[in-house]
Amino acid sequence: MWTGRLALQVQGDEAQSFSALFELRGSPAQGELVLSSPLGSTLAVLRWQPGEAALQTGQQTRQAASLDALLQDAAGSRIPVAALFDWLQGINTPVAGWQVDLSSLPEGRVLAQRSDPPPPATLRIALTR
Repeated sequence: MWTGRLALQVQGDEAQSFSALFELRGSPAQGELVLSSPLGSTLAVLRWQPGEAALQTGQQTRQAASLDALLQDAAGSRIPVAALFDWLQGINTPVAGWQVDLSSLPEGRVLAQRSDPPPPATLRIALTR
């Protein structure tokens, strides 16, 4: 299990920024990502397994046939959650349109930038030791 803080910034006409505490467990095939506020209240829970993914936010639940499809629908953008498992282990797994910088992983930091598809986005992760 990995814990820490993540921040996603999406540039473009309607710039968006999101940050949260996170807990990531499982594997790319089956896992769970919990996002929480700095005060500890749960913002969202994302669970996936083969053939199914669900995102629960408050009383609402969204479902899709895959993690990628669910994230595209919910966030309007593909976020490389499956690749995070490798990145957090120091494995530079390529993801189309994303460049990851693992040089600060020994200090618990990962930086990933998306250039394609637009708009550009930056994902920053700071792990809790």
